[in-house]
Amino acid sequence: MAYVNSTRASSASYRDRALSSIAAIRAAIERRRLYSRTFHELASLSERELADLGMHRTMIAEIAREAAYGK
Repeated sequence: MAYVNSTRASSASYRDRALSSIAAIRAAIERRRLYSRTFHELASLSERELADLGMHRTMIAEIAREAAYGK
């Protein structure tokens, strides 16, 4: 005996897709703000302060990127 069991996936409504897009945009803006804030705070430190933290000025962009976007 054979039978077919089918399920129909419901698609997200226009409202759900719009809200999802808005949430993604807000998250991207927040990540960019975190990157900028981290970059500027580290850039404002002196060479000595960076050395105390075990950093070099050339590492600032990479560190800010990891803080905002992960590895």
